[in-house]
Amino acid sequence: MLLRLAYLTVTQAFAMVRLLPTSDRDKDAEILALRHQITVLQRQLGKDRVRFTPGDRAFLAALLHRLPSEVLRWHRDLVARRHAAASRPKRSGRPRTVRSIRLLVLRLARENPGWGYRRIHGELLVLGITVAASTVWETLQEAGIDPAPKRASRTWADFLRSQADALPACDFLETVTLSGARLYVFAVIEHAGRRIRTLGATAHPSASWVTQTAKNLVMDLEDAGCRARFLIRDRDGKLPSLFDAVLAEVGIEVVPSGVRMPRMNSIMERWVQTCRRELLDRMLSWNQRHLLHALSELEDFSNSHRPHQGIDNARPLHPLPVPNSDPEQIARLDIRRRERLGGILHEYQHAA
Repeated sequence: MLLRLAYLTVTQAFAMVRLLPTSDRDKDAEILALRHQITVLQRQLGKDRVRFTPGDRAFLAALLHRLPSEVLRWHRDLVARRHAAASRPKRSGRPRTVRSIRLLVLRLARENPGWGYRRIHGELLVLGITVAASTVWETLQEAGIDPAPKRASRTWADFLRSQADALPACDFLETVTLSGARLYVFAVIEHAGRRIRTLGATAHPSASWVTQTAKNLVMDLEDAGCRARFLIRDRDGKLPSLFDAVLAEVGIEVVPSGVRMPRMNSIMERWVQTCRRELLDRMLSWNQRHLLHALSELEDFSNSHRPHQGIDNARPLHPLPVPNSDPEQIARLDIRRRERLGGILHEYQHAA
């Protein structure tokens, strides 16, 4: 603080020394010029560039011969720099590529992950667009797009998206009844529509029971018209080789998930968590019959009413209704609640 005060004192002292040889007429001329400049700035507040009117220029020109030599020298240097910049030769080189061509290059790279910059360059030539191969490479580099070998590598998420229409997944869900009996629930979910199927529950998941469940699954998929090509399952020992054989007979290839890699079957694992959170953790199952009844209610609720974020909040068996744009009906909303399983599940519908 003291150092800054000393600095300001010294600078102001030198400023006063500079003003000593200046006459009063020169000081008055400088004050008038500064006041007029402040007036011009106040008149153009909020604008990006200050513009002087012909009257402003004439007034300042009349004061030029009275301004101190330092101000005039500063003005001469400013004008000299401006003229030097204007007379400097323009930057030479090739013009920038047309924006539509750049967008087309990025589109071809996005839609064809296996194409490198030379393949994209060849496709442009077929379309009659003449550009250099280096231009295509620079466009991809500026956009941060990796070379073709890195873009062409398929991830597990890419496989799930490309095969979602023909890709169900299955898993066992374990729960305990009020009497202490341990039951195993077998469920299947479709990746594309998120439709869930609860195929049964048993205390003894033997090979014969699991094989019969696989046959029931095949019949359900055929009745629903679902042409499944793959089935994701974990490496649970309760799923025998005969389970895979039954599915292979109808053209469904079983894809086992990796060891301790639940994300490979993430959609099924997410539904298991939903089932526990919204149903099993909020009720007590008396026996197997009671559990199957509750799971059947949850299955119907999930397929017919519950919105799923993975499919844009639609329902597996029913599309979203047309949005109501009538302001009078919106102002008189009458929503009724329907309770399921004693209030564990809630459905909301418009009153009839």
